[in-house]
Amino acid sequence: MSVSEPGPSRGSRSGAAITATGLRKAYGEQQVLDGVDLHIPEGSVFSLLGPNGAGKTTAVKILSTLTPADAGQITVAGHDLASDPDGVRRSIGVTGQFSAVDMFHNAAENLELMGRLWHLDPQVIKRRSARLIEQFDLVEAGKKPVITYSGGMKRRLDLAMTLIAAPPVIFLDEPTTGLDPRVRRAMWDLIRDLVADGVTIFLTTQYLEEADQLADTIAVLNGGRLVAQGTPEQLKRQVPGGSIDLQFTSPAALDRAQAALYGTPATRDDDTLTLRVSSDGSAASVQHVLGRLDTATVHELSLKTPDLDDVFLALTGQTPTTVGVGNADAPAPADTEKVLA
Repeated sequence: MSVSEPGPSRGSRSGAAITATGLRKAYGEQQVLDGVDLHIPEGSVFSLLGPNGAGKTTAVKILSTLTPADAGQITVAGHDLASDPDGVRRSIGVTGQFSAVDMFHNAAENLELMGRLWHLDPQVIKRRSARLIEQFDLVEAGKKPVITYSGGMKRRLDLAMTLIAAPPVIFLDEPTTGLDPRVRRAMWDLIRDLVADGVTIFLTTQYLEEADQLADTIAVLNGGRLVAQGTPEQLKRQVPGGSIDLQFTSPAALDRAQAALYGTPATRDDDTLTLRVSSDGSAASVQHVLGRLDTATVHELSLKTPDLDDVFLALTGQTPTTVGVGNADAPAPADTEKVLA
């Protein structure tokens, strides 16, 4: 997936693509971001979740230099945002919620236009454009106007335009909204390829499954504060409701298992010969339960853990249908757009 020519200077390589300490932003009386701390490693996917109005869009706009912060120390790709905003801009790409493509030009012309806006050498633009058109499966449609493209093709071109300058950090603002499941999964594969090449992805999404599939780290923003941060599995383990479901070979085996697990929260179902034992889903928890049983009488075992929907509801008090960047963070009307030097 990589574009072989080196991209813009990436500043000092500290192992962190994005750091923020004490990030704050208010609009009048509304405190949109209230002391947010971030540490996002290079070559990883970081997903920011939260209900509308939580501050996600504001965070993206600040980190991509579109909106100034009220307070906080921020570095992006080794560049201090306050003292070297141009260095940040040269090191990032932003793909917004809506495709920023010219409908009456073809893929190559759109890529050339973006390359010229980045002040790239014409030969570099030509080489990178050809490679991106091939990598993003746009060869057959490459000479047709974008107005004839499907929604998935437009999104692929939009992401290719972000990559023409080979930025080490990319902000993806709901990149798969409106795409059908097949195309969405194809976009996931493209994102995974980018990360495998060392690109850092800052992802906002309204699909919790997408964050679960792609993110190395997920942070949940609520009321301007980070209320949780960790891997998807770590977040799921913070929420009660997980269980180990054990089905036994006979009623007698079920009786013995219930006696062996005396004192452990469990629900018995005589019709299906099962015990549902409360668990945090960890390997240690499973081993502890099995260590108390005669496993020869266990016919089937299944592990059920809370999903990100449960995590989101527990942490924010809202349903996942409200997840998304939206435009409710603040009165600023402009959507995130591609940032050029």
